[in-house]
Amino acid sequence: MVPEIDQQWFAEAHTAGALVVDVRDRGEYRTGHVPGARPAPLSPLPLKPAEPPRDRPVYVIRRSGGRSAQATALLRDVGCDAHGVSGGTAARTGAGRPVTAGDEPGTPDVTTTTEETR
Repeated sequence: MVPEIDQQWFAEAHTAGALVVDVRDRGEYRTGHVPGARPAPLSPLPLKPAEPPRDRPVYVIRRSGGRSAQATALLRDVGCDAHGVSGGTAARTGAGRPVTAGDEPGTPDVTTTTEETR
């Protein structure tokens, strides 16, 4: 079992500048993602993972949490302090927290909540 944090803990970590990776494909990411989340589609992770940071936790998110467990396990296997985010982006938008649309990570200052991400 991989570690998972709830939305409140994640919101606090995100506000404090946590590193967030979104493991959905580019199309899903584009429709709405956590502001500042780095895109890291799950499909290439098992083939060629990027060097994960070892100096701080990494929070792994996707739409509803399913693929994040797999990505979290992969990152933990290579020594990263990775944690899945319970409920994913769907729970985040359901709680009224903002998401950013487009191909770039964005910042918390430029946010949009879209119906497609709910």
